[in-house]
Amino acid sequence: MISFQKLFGKTDVFYDLLEASAAQARQSVQALNKLLSQPADPAQTIDAFSATRREDKKITQQIDEALCRTFVTELEREDIEALANALYKIPKTVEKIAERVSICRERLVNVDFSRQIKFMDTAAEVVVTMISELRQKLHLERVKTLNEKIQQVEGDADKLMLDCLRDLYTKEKDAVQVVILKDLYDLIEKVVDRCRDAGNVVAHIVLKNS
Repeated sequence: MISFQKLFGKTDVFYDLLEASAAQARQSVQALNKLLSQPADPAQTIDAFSATRREDKKITQQIDEALCRTFVTELEREDIEALANALYKIPKTVEKIAERVSICRERLVNVDFSRQIKFMDTAAEVVVTMISELRQKLHLERVKTLNEKIQQVEGDADKLMLDCLRDLYTKEKDAVQVVILKDLYDLIEKVVDRCRDAGNVVAHIVLKNS
């Protein structure tokens, strides 16, 4: 008996690759959390961040190649591409933060990033959960709950951003440090936004297929 799955190339390869990409994104966030907790530690370099971003880029390329070779996909092709791109932007943004931290370590010794770290970690964790359960035909209500969690984290991160900016603009601080922190706060906020974007894509996929 002919296997149509084999004939048309319909496999779980896309779920595997998307899960691998989500894992790389989470790994990059965890590495960033460690860097921001100890920015002055000379043992911490940006090599790990660059490697993670390159690995995720390789995964994204594998997804593109698999799409070219596969006639039938369980998920719509444009949804796979949108999710792959959303996931890749997470470690790409994280690497930018690591690069900036590496060139101004001394000015960040007494800066507390613990609240930002918590938001980034929570958002990345939820993304991994949503991606890992996507192949299980996640129930729409479950997806809504997870996506709402990311939306809440993103909203709380925005409020924190305003608080941090208020502190920068109203208290006496070194001008160079103000510029550095403003840049870092913007990029950290983008990490959470990238996670939110990935969650929105997953929610959109599940909604269309429910």
